Amino acid sequence: MTSSSRPLVAVTGGAGFIGSHTVDLLIARGCRVVVLDDFSTGKRANLARWADSGRFGLAGAEPSLDVLTVDVSHGVFAALAPVTAAYGAIERIVHLAAQVSVVHSIANPLTDLRVNYGGTLQVLEYARATGVKKVVFASSAAVYGDVTAFPVDEDVACHPLSPYGAHKLASEHALHYYSAVHGVQTTALRFFNVYGPRQDPSSPYSGVISIFADRAAGGRELTIFGDGEQSRDFVYVGDVVRAVVGAALGDGADRASINVGTGTEITVKELAQTIVDVTGGTSTIRHAEARPGEILRSVARVERAERLLGFRAETRLRDGLAATLQGA
Repeated sequence: MTSSSRPLVAVTGGAGFIGSHTVDLLIARGCRVVVLDDFSTGKRANLARWADSGRFGLAGAEPSLDVLTVDVSHGVFAALAPVTAAYGAIERIVHLAAQVSVVHSIANPLTDLRVNYGGTLQVLEYARATGVKKVVFASSAAVYGDVTAFPVDEDVACHPLSPYGAHKLASEHALHYYSAVHGVQTTALRFFNVYGPRQDPSSPYSGVISIFADRAAGGRELTIFGDGEQSRDFVYVGDVVRAVVGAALGDGADRASINVGTGTEITVKELAQTIVDVTGGTSTIRHAEARPGEILRSVARVERAERLLGFRAETRLRDGLAATLQGA
C-alpha cells in the first residue's frame, strides 16, 4: 500500500455534469480522487484533462484520479478494494450518482428506488464498515414539493410530488440514521436549478438553461411553456461544487440538510431574454401550452449554507450564461 498525505476521496457519478466539476476542484485542492460511474449518462470526455493521471482505468503513475465503471446501486466494496489496497482507506465520499429525471421516476418508481435510495444505502454501508470520515449527498429541491412560503426554508415540511423527490428525502433520513447510530458524519445538499458547462442539452433530463443556451447558440427559436412567469433559482455549477467540496473536506454540518442556491428568483421569461441578449439577439422566443403539474415558484433560503459551510453563490446569471455558452 502506498502511503500519502493526500486525502483519498470517492466521487460517485464523477463523470457527470456536476461530478466532473467536483473532481476538478478536489484535485485542485490536493486530493486523490476515485470516480465510480456506470457511464449511463456520465462521459469520459468530462474527465479528459486527467487522462494521464490515473492507474485504474487511466494510465500513469502516482495518479490524481482513478476511474472505475461501477453501478453504485449494486455495491461498491469489491470495486474499491484495489484502490484502497494501493492507497489506503477512502476518507470521504461525495455521492452524486443518481437517476435524475422526475418524469422517469414517475414512470419507473421501482428503478428510481433501486438507483437513488438503494445507491445511497450502498454508499452509507460502505462508509459505516470502513470508517469513512464524511459522506456528502446530492439531494434536491424536489424534496419540498408544493410550498407556499418563499424563499424555501430547509425546515419547512417536505411533501415530495414524485418518486424522485421521495427517494431523495428518504436518502436524507438514511444519512441522519447512519450519523446518529453509526457515527458516520453526513451532510445533504439540496441543489436547486444547477446549470453550466458540460450539461448535455440533448439529454431529456437537461435543465432549461442548457436547452435554451444550445438553441440560442445556433440562432434557433426558444420555446417557453406557459406565460414564462414561473420562476426558478438558477445556480452556477462552479458555485455548487464549492459548496460540495467545502462540505466534503470539512468536518462540520453533520446531519444537516442545506439548500444550495442563490436566493434569487429568475422567471423563465427573463432567463430566455437574457440568453438571447448574451448570444447576440438572433433567436426568437415563442410560447407553447403550459405543462401540467409544473411548479410555479422556486427559490432557496440560503442563510444555512452561509452559516454552516461559509458558502454563498457568487456567479451572476449573465456571467454564468456566458461561461456556459463558451463551454468554460
